[in-house]
Amino acid sequence: MAKVLMYCTAVCPYCVQAERLLHAKGVAEIEKVRVDLQPELRVAMMERTGRRTVPQIYIGEHHVGGYDDLAALEHHGELSRLLND
Repeated sequence: MAKVLMYCTAVCPYCVQAERLLHAKGVAEIEKVRVDLQPELRVAMMERTGRRTVPQIYIGEHHVGGYDDLAALEHHGELSRLLND
């Protein structure tokens, strides 16, 4: 299964939803980067993704985007393929 990285905060409901969806798809481990604990990591996230909101999710080297983007992949049947590539 592909490595999953998620930029997140402790109180973000979309981060929680993204984590639930990923676990439901069989992802056992998500590398979390807490941008609320280290503000410099939010700057790095924004430079890397071009976005300022969390979550920002990477599956392997592919930038998925936020929770809505992740849910859209699942809705279109593409999330499993991406996770298993």
